[in-house]
Amino acid sequence: MLAPNAHDIAFHPRAAIHQDGSVEGYASLFGEIDQARDMVMPGAFAQTLRLRGVRRIPMLFQHDPAEPIGIWHDIVEDWRGLRVRGRLIPDVMRARELLALLREGAADGLSIGFRTVKARVDPKTRVRKLVEIDLWEISVVTFPLLAGARVRAVKEAKPPFAPPARARKPVIVDPKARRRVLYQRAV
Repeated sequence: MLAPNAHDIAFHPRAAIHQDGSVEGYASLFGEIDQARDMVMPGAFAQTLRLRGVRRIPMLFQHDPAEPIGIWHDIVEDWRGLRVRGRLIPDVMRARELLALLREGAADGLSIGFRTVKARVDPKTRVRKLVEIDLWEISVVTFPLLAGARVRAVKEAKPPFAPPARARKPVIVDPKARRRVLYQRAV
């Protein structure tokens, strides 16, 4: 059974902000055609999730492998699509910036990075139906190819993604020579 039409479901891309720094939403929706004319079919992620597991699928920013921003706790296929739940890592500067963007709704897209294992093209519609996918990563993005692939909830850390404990504060060593400043760990 395919997921209901997007017109039948109310999407809420800007979500509630709670207390633990986690994000959740749908990274892919079954039966929906994206802007590249791909349609993910139910069960397409089953093999890769079984082989890789949740820990071997990174959470990236804008598909950039140099910008990991968090970890996924749950990646599950349900009747609607690929539901994900993870946590931004507050010690990563990009994750703190992303939390602010998510909170304001400036970036709330989710997107998958994958290799096609098995697909078929419908000759009438020219839509590529993805039957099996090798999932490499899931990214938080500004512009997802699939309009309904959005972060549904953002849970904020206490206090709102405070800077890491390793933050440094200046200490003036010689009050007369105010040019020489050393840094020490904040306590």
